[in-house]
Amino acid sequence: MLAGLLAFYLILLIALWLYARRHPETVSIAEAFRLLPDLIRVIRRMAADKTAPRSVKIKLALLLVYLLSPVDLVPDFIPIIGQADDVIIVALVLRSVIRSAGVHLLHRHWPGNATGLSLIEKLAGIDARAAQRNEHH
Repeated sequence: MLAGLLAFYLILLIALWLYARRHPETVSIAEAFRLLPDLIRVIRRMAADKTAPRSVKIKLALLLVYLLSPVDLVPDFIPIIGQADDVIIVALVLRSVIRSAGVHLLHRHWPGNATGLSLIEKLAGIDARAAQRNEHH
């Protein structure tokens, strides 16, 4: 069983590393840390939204627990990935949530400014212009 967990962890590390290499446009770690208070608020608000699907609420609740936990999936002493794991996990969860619930859920609950929202959309892989067109239809 321990060998299986170690193998899963190694596969996860490789997947995170590959994701970071293939998506250099993702928000930088410094930008993500500046957005953290608004990000925590929007995740909490979206998770509490009565119109959000249950699966979305579960993903967001688990993400909040992970972000607030002192334990990291990848220890910070591992170069690059150690510091980027939270950002990558947030990006993956937000992409999944927006695919399930729509970008309007993010827009409705965003507590920060337009620049911060733009960075969160970038982190989640959302084309802001396409999202605005879809919201107006």
